[in-house]
Amino acid sequence: MTLQTIADHMGVSRMTVSNAFSKPDQLSAGLRRRILTAAKDLGYVGPDPAARALARGTTGAVGIVLTSSLRFAFTDLVATSFLGAIAEQLGPTGLALTLLSSTESGAIIPARDVAIDGALIYSCDPTSTAVDYLSRRRLPLVYVDQEPLDTVSTINVADRAGARAAARHLVDLGHRRIGLLMSGLHGPHGLIDPKDVTIDGYAARQRLLGWLDVLGAAGITPLVARQPTTDLEQPRIGARLLLDRADRPTALLCYSDAIAHGALQVAEELGIDVPRELSIVGFDDNPLATQLRPALTTVHQDIKAKGRAAAAALTAAIAAARVDEAPPLDHIVLPAELVVRESTAPPAA
Repeated sequence: MTLQTIADHMGVSRMTVSNAFSKPDQLSAGLRRRILTAAKDLGYVGPDPAARALARGTTGAVGIVLTSSLRFAFTDLVATSFLGAIAEQLGPTGLALTLLSSTESGAIIPARDVAIDGALIYSCDPTSTAVDYLSRRRLPLVYVDQEPLDTVSTINVADRAGARAAARHLVDLGHRRIGLLMSGLHGPHGLIDPKDVTIDGYAARQRLLGWLDVLGAAGITPLVARQPTTDLEQPRIGARLLLDRADRPTALLCYSDAIAHGALQVAEELGIDVPRELSIVGFDDNPLATQLRPALTTVHQDIKAKGRAAAAALTAAIAAARVDEAPPLDHIVLPAELVVRESTAPPAA
């Protein structure tokens, strides 16, 4: 079944049938309706997407690269909110969102082989082969939660400033024994040197630096635990390293709300009262923060605004590429603000 079959059946040109699907403004409403009805009756769905993409020079899809497994996109509340905002922003443009794993498996390498018009690089290892493939394809790119570059639009959060506010809150409450609970796939794991800022992930480095800005000025050397985020059990392992000890911290600064949740669970298992015996601060202010008991003190970032900004920057870059113009370069830094709730209090006397 082809366009020509429909054209012969209707007694119109092949171009007229094509316009009924692709350029409806070129036909009267009545003629287009009759053509689409005939196509449906004959079992014709529409022009082949691959052929249409070849003719137009566009795929109608954009990619997003994740360092973590694709399962992360459906289980992490921050990631799902971020992706939802992107999809909502892309809706009116007709562009579809394609998730790309940064891992290679067999002969198929998503970043090299999947047809897309551009891509978002989201909290991804910059040395990843996926980033290299996309760059070599000369696709329009936008970096999100990545090291800012002069040549690429970047969307970031004021992670360091937000982390400073969180650390200052604990210091002002009177805490001196403070632990840092972090995550990351690469680099050292377990108890680590607080001066080790070579850990992977731009946001993680910025948050660690922000905490150390304040703690260092206060003469506090924190105890730091770092675990890979391969499953939900890992943050609990890191929390136990910090809390199941005689000289345990009186407060924890956590890389994310999800990690803070693990710390709350371990504190309960060990019989440590939060916040009377232990204060806990998260980061992100995802929906989990208000559902926990006690409600979590955390650093708020506008995840939906980040998604909308990322999608807008990418569509602008794609539009520029279609007319062979240099893409506009946006360097957006969204605010991060401390939200004090019930999980923090002065240390017990």
